[in-house]
Amino acid sequence: MGKTLAEKIFDAHLKDEPFEGTKVLSLDRVLCHEITTPVAIADLEWRGKDRVFDKDKIKVVIDHVTPAKDSKTATQALILREWARRHDIPDFFDVGRNGVCHAIFPEKGYIRPGFTVIMGDSHTCTHGAFGAFAAGVGTTDLEVGILKGVCSFREPKSLRVNLNGSLPQGVFAKDVILYVIGQLGVNGATDRVIEFRGPIVDQMSMEARMTLCNMAIEAGGTSGVCMPDMTTVEYLWPFIQDEFASKEAALEEYSKWISDDDASYDKVVDIDVSSMEPMVTFDYKPDCVKTVPEMAGTKVDQIYIGSCTNGRIEDLREAAAVLKGKTVADSVRGIVSPATPKIFQEALAEGIIQVFMDAGFCVTNPTCGACLGMSNGVLAEGEVCASTTNRNFSGRMGKGGMVHLMSPATAAATAITGVITDARTL
Repeated sequence: MGKTLAEKIFDAHLKDEPFEGTKVLSLDRVLCHEITTPVAIADLEWRGKDRVFDKDKIKVVIDHVTPAKDSKTATQALILREWARRHDIPDFFDVGRNGVCHAIFPEKGYIRPGFTVIMGDSHTCTHGAFGAFAAGVGTTDLEVGILKGVCSFREPKSLRVNLNGSLPQGVFAKDVILYVIGQLGVNGATDRVIEFRGPIVDQMSMEARMTLCNMAIEAGGTSGVCMPDMTTVEYLWPFIQDEFASKEAALEEYSKWISDDDASYDKVVDIDVSSMEPMVTFDYKPDCVKTVPEMAGTKVDQIYIGSCTNGRIEDLREAAAVLKGKTVADSVRGIVSPATPKIFQEALAEGIIQVFMDAGFCVTNPTCGACLGMSNGVLAEGEVCASTTNRNFSGRMGKGGMVHLMSPATAAATAITGVITDARTL
């Protein structure tokens, strides 16, 4: 019997199995940000274990509230900053060099096929786009990861989602993953790794694949993964070119992680995207989805474009293509946050920032703040946001606020009209 990508990674990283089914894996990356890591740091200090297992495998960023908005968030950043300096962690991204964690770490080439990755953040599953096993963990697991470089998991089964057909014009990766979550439900992939497969995934850029994997957690998945291929190699080539004689050699090495043809899956779901329409959420769960035409005309107060789901250059290009030459409706406010400084610079060089500013958008520094209602775009009670983020929980972007999740193109069209709008109609 063949093995899935997840099974192969578990086998290669297995350190111990203290209880049947509980597997202790060695870690290739431990990622840290200022919201969840300071708690782990404080507990390690209290226990007299203020150490790190490998400073080169730990990557650190201040990204959720940046710059700090008050004394509390400034203290959280200070704890992380002093810890990174104390342990001489080279890859620490402070204010001015920082970006959204799940955008800046792949952008720096830190994630590779076959890697094991943890972080105290549920959307760590994003990094599975590279053919890695990446999972969000709690404080205790994060502490152990920092200290010992290991983490224990119940080996998840794999759920395969085959995306077939041809993606219609004006339909993007965000629409696809919203549709998939609507089909699976918020618990449909619990304790499962979602494998995104098929010709649609093969044709996607790394940015689009990261969008798919980013929201695997919204269906309950431990992680989302894509198979490594030449698209993966091309993205990583600036960082790996000294390790391989050629791109073909890199592809051959990375291909060993691809799931075998005779691998066993807990479930296989086939979806033909050929007639898919742009999607949007309603209510307060990510599986509450409708087509944009069904929700057309729904009034909003704010449009937010950014986050670890849709704040990359590809996303900004999609939105700018809709916005160019148009302006934000008087009844709404628009906010855009490029996910990293590099993305901001690229958008600036391509004239995309100018398009957003000419349209009347507020352009902010890279930050996670608005996505979880902490800064840079918090909603007032009763307000509605058209957002390219990943969660529409009640109060997610502000107490009493409503969030409709959608693609950057749909968000841009909605900004122009002030109501949920299909970009294809403009």
